[in-house]
Amino acid sequence: MTMPADCEIDAARLREALAKALAENGALTDPAWRAAVETVPRHRFVPGFYLPDDERDGQGLTVWQPVTATLNYGRWLAAAYSDATLITQFDGEEPNWEAPAARHGGAPTSSSTLPSLVVRMWADADVQEGQTVLEIGTGTGYSTALACERLDSASVTSIEVDPHRLDQAGSALYGLGYTPTLAVADGVYGYWPEAHFDRIVAACSFRAVPSALLAQSRPGGKILLTLSGWLYGYARVLLTVAEDGTAEGPLLGGTVSFMSARTHAAPAFGNPTHWAAGLPEKARMARHSPERITAATEEAFHLRFLAQSAVPDAQMTTVGEVVHLVDVVTGSAATLTPDGDGWQVREGGPVRLWERIENVLDTYDATDRPGPETFRLHVYDGGQHLRHPQMPGLPLLRP
Repeated sequence: MTMPADCEIDAARLREALAKALAENGALTDPAWRAAVETVPRHRFVPGFYLPDDERDGQGLTVWQPVTATLNYGRWLAAAYSDATLITQFDGEEPNWEAPAARHGGAPTSSSTLPSLVVRMWADADVQEGQTVLEIGTGTGYSTALACERLDSASVTSIEVDPHRLDQAGSALYGLGYTPTLAVADGVYGYWPEAHFDRIVAACSFRAVPSALLAQSRPGGKILLTLSGWLYGYARVLLTVAEDGTAEGPLLGGTVSFMSARTHAAPAFGNPTHWAAGLPEKARMARHSPERITAATEEAFHLRFLAQSAVPDAQMTTVGEVVHLVDVVTGSAATLTPDGDGWQVREGGPVRLWERIENVLDTYDATDRPGPETFRLHVYDGGQHLRHPQMPGLPLLRP
């Protein structure tokens, strides 16, 4: 793909503007990270990406338009230096950026994370000179390049489960003179050949903290990752690893979400009406509306994660006005149907899914609605528990 002659001049100007904007909004406070943002050419890592149309197609699917320098140079370069996540792959299918086509729907499986979050993650993990770092999820390689610029390439190991993604990222990194250790590997298992690490930072999410990451951390090392699950509740956690191999640390604030590690992705569950057909006819009035965990608010974002910890194998979908909860592990299911000012609940199977969620919401309300920063995750041999001084009995997290 041939670039206009003045591309690098335009890109340098936009990088400087991006760094300034990130500094002004408080996302970029460390001068060394600001220098990295001003130096690393993000456009070299995103030869193509997708941006959504304003309107959906006739089936209600999001239409994703390809953006490249050839198709629209100005739009491509401006987006590359915007503080936005750029989707680079859907459903694990590698695009042909020489002849790209629009996408209708699909699940994003790779992206270039928005720069403010990238630098925030490195800063939250307290990455400093002289430390060795494992990055899980190379993606486009932009985040890897920032780490190489801030530290040095010899200190950085980055792994990616998708060989095509890693090949493209490696070409961009090596083309710019960055030479980190790169490998195709599943982040659930870390990367033993380069262990042990001072810092591990994951750009994907996990259902629970992989034990391999604790084993590959030095005592006193820190692990920053995002916990998620099949209800798509998210929470970031910063763990410090102890001498005995256990770890603990706080949940961090904010509404950050990442794509799941591919081996932790939710399974297909079939037709929701098939699950509902096996439920008892008798219903009860719900104590809480499903909107408590589905609303577009920061509190609902937090509550969905807490609810997920109570029913870790549950998935949720809405058909018409009916909310379905299904659990492919135990065979349990529940439906919530609007009824006037409330909701009717029908539940079946060994786990009363909505009742478990309601119990968490009851406790949350009774303890003055504590924020994520007041919870701590404890990881030890045989268990992972989310704990809060006012909310005893929180469920065990498990993959």
